[in-house]
Amino acid sequence: MGDIAKGALGGAWTLLVGWILPTALNLAVFLLAVAPSLRGLGPFDRLRSAGSTSSGLALLTGALLLGLVANACQNSLYRLLEGYLLWPASAYEAGCRRSRRHKANLADRLTVLRLERRQREEGAPQPEASEQLAQLLAQPRIARVAARDRRRTAAQRALLQERLARFPIADDQITPTRLGNAIRRFEEYGWDRYRLDTQLLWNELTGCVPDQVRRQVEIARTSVDFFVALLFGHVVVCALAALALAAGQPDTPLTLSTVAVLAALVPVWYRSAVTATDEWAAAVRALVNTGRKPLADSLGLALPRTLAAERDMWAMVSRLSRIPYHERAAALDPYRAEPTCDPQ
Repeated sequence: MGDIAKGALGGAWTLLVGWILPTALNLAVFLLAVAPSLRGLGPFDRLRSAGSTSSGLALLTGALLLGLVANACQNSLYRLLEGYLLWPASAYEAGCRRSRRHKANLADRLTVLRLERRQREEGAPQPEASEQLAQLLAQPRIARVAARDRRRTAAQRALLQERLARFPIADDQITPTRLGNAIRRFEEYGWDRYRLDTQLLWNELTGCVPDQVRRQVEIARTSVDFFVALLFGHVVVCALAALALAAGQPDTPLTLSTVAVLAALVPVWYRSAVTATDEWAAAVRALVNTGRKPLADSLGLALPRTLAAERDMWAMVSRLSRIPYHERAAALDPYRAEPTCDPQ
């Protein structure tokens, strides 16, 4: 019973912090800055005339209900920010091209720094390295930032590497948005390293790992959920404030100030959500690295001794889960664990 209560409270905490709390903040901003401009509307007039206790109860109830609705719609909200939902094909392709250029630019800048450091350390540079460095510096986009990059400290250069790490390894996995790329990088981690399709086998994987590892993933995602919910709430409040202005309601300076402040904060929360995915990615990486053996055991498989054989095994497991059964699936038999006999 204690484990059940702990699990329920843990799930409630992620829901509370990730969705209900930012919804309450947005609702409070709406009631304080926008609702006074909506005179003549019955619900808001009654809310203003009610006492502080009734207003606080209404705020709490509204935040709870709207937070639950936002949590139920989280997949659609994420897909919109990742570039998968409601994006025209032309905008999607343009965003992917821009992301690929940005990734290539960061990779080239880091390559220049690495080659120049190697030249300083070795003294006599290799001809291939010198030729590659000259080719990179011949590009105007690299030459413009090379001087500034050379003045960067070790910590600042690590930040460049961190920005590059927020992109997927494979260019065909690139998405049109920064948040989409930051999430896609750890969605493809299991497949890139082990040919383990974590998106397909997520429930099996999280069901067999230790509770602490699974909890780390949930807590890490809560931070991203918080900023996503805050961002969308700001957009909704701005839209309602714009409707109040269009209707010619009073308190125009306050409403305009609210729209300006919230609109300025939207990119801040978006950038914060992208940065918060770093911890989420680390948690998923730990989940995949430590959960492969328990997952194999739970599926009745034995991990091979070589990494190449393990990649073949996980590729077949992923294929078996994704497509209808075919007799070629018998190739998975060599990886099946020996059955255990129950002594009588």
